[in-house]
Amino acid sequence: MTKTEKLKMKTEERTPLFTRGQFDYPFFAMVMLLLGTGLIMMFSASYPDSYYSEGNATYYFVRQAIFAVVGVAAMVAISHFDYHKLRALAVPLFVISTIVLALVPFVGTTRNDATRWIDLGFTTFQPSEITKIAIIILFATMATRLGSKMKTLKYGVVPFFAIIGLIAVLLYMQPHLSATVIIAMTGVIIIFVGGTRLLYLFGIAGIGAAGAAWYISTKAYAMTRIEVWLDPFIDPLDKGWQGVQSLLAIGSGGFWGLGLGQSRQKHLFLPEPANDFIFSVVCEELGYVGAILILLAFAMLIIRGYWIAIRAKDKFGCLLVTGIVSQIAIQTIFNICVVSGLLPITGASLPFFSYGGTSLLILLAEIGILLNVSRQIPAPKKG
Repeated sequence: MTKTEKLKMKTEERTPLFTRGQFDYPFFAMVMLLLGTGLIMMFSASYPDSYYSEGNATYYFVRQAIFAVVGVAAMVAISHFDYHKLRALAVPLFVISTIVLALVPFVGTTRNDATRWIDLGFTTFQPSEITKIAIIILFATMATRLGSKMKTLKYGVVPFFAIIGLIAVLLYMQPHLSATVIIAMTGVIIIFVGGTRLLYLFGIAGIGAAGAAWYISTKAYAMTRIEVWLDPFIDPLDKGWQGVQSLLAIGSGGFWGLGLGQSRQKHLFLPEPANDFIFSVVCEELGYVGAILILLAFAMLIIRGYWIAIRAKDKFGCLLVTGIVSQIAIQTIFNICVVSGLLPITGASLPFFSYGGTSLLILLAEIGILLNVSRQIPAPKKG
């Protein structure tokens, strides 16, 4: 660390970094818009399966709504918490989340040949959701403390990719490919903004792409998944079922949609209609127009989020917001591409829309951190 950086850090320690101003209301409004729309669509998408499996058409909706209310309260509360104190929690949170992640294959609940959930009795949760926020806080803390050392291979690349590699191995045991991709890409964006040289990242990306190509070419089931992704109709009753039903739902919606609540594919045809494939129901019921409006809402949220990151008062706040917004952006793009056939089928929920109480609660807590950072952005001068 240079003398200038040390002097700057000492100055920051003497100067109050956190000012309790107003949080960013445009971003908050977009969050509430997406959350409200998501709850409506989640109810519409879930009631056939909810009635069939639980005997109560509102079972999933009520549970999601409760988590949404608690999440919004947590979001507002966290927005008043000094985000600089998260630095002290970075390592403990990462260690705890990693230990829990390692326990999942042994104590977790298995669904559809994947063991990703831990049953708490009153609800289930995916430890990978905690790992996502743990990685964001840890990488933001590390990149801030390393300063100009982020430009070196030893400090700016090796420790970060060692952590990503560890998480990837633990997620492979579940398996959970989508979480691996989301966490890895979010981490790479944080360290790039934190100062890591782009040349190093390109080199590692090339190695990763070569490894992925080798893996696909040597594993028969991986190659089969690629073939079904390219043409799900070659096996429409088995491996291509999800892809076919999703495309049928999207195509049935047309320009204006069939109308809210009028989806046909959600009636026990489309797998996971309230979770991974909820956007297929959105397209079927609201049509091209409704889907585009929702995508525009996500785009506005993401753009405003990066606007907050750019104007954050310090590097730590900037990296925190960058990680949170990037995670939302990557997960949204991933989900949309999967349901529309642009990526192979894998489990990736749509933020604010997909059913999952604990994941929604964690997402809203992340939004609270972002709003917390926005509080210390200086207000524009008048006149």
